[in-house]
Amino acid sequence: MDAQQVFTLGQQGLYILMLVSAPVLIVVLLVGVVISVIQAATQINEATLSFVPKVIAAVLTLAVAGPWMVTQLVEYIQRTLQSIPSAVG
Repeated sequence: MDAQQVFTLGQQGLYILMLVSAPVLIVVLLVGVVISVIQAATQINEATLSFVPKVIAAVLTLAVAGPWMVTQLVEYIQRTLQSIPSAVG
C-alpha cells in the first residue's frame, strides 16, 4: 500500500463523515437560529428553550435520515474491507 492509497482512503473517510453528519448538523443549526431569533424578539433567555427543540430536531432527523446514514457507512466499510487484499498483495 503506497501513500496515494492511504490518502485516498482518508479522503473518502472524511467525505463520508461530512456527508453522514450534514443532515443532523444542518437541521440543528436551523432550529438553533430560529429559536435564537424568537428569544431575541421576546427577550426570553432560557437555556432549556434552545436545548430541548435542538434535541428533538436531532432525534427526528436521525429517525428520518438514519437508514440512509447507516447505508452510506456500511457501503464505505464494505469498500474499505474489500480493498484490503489488493492493498496488501
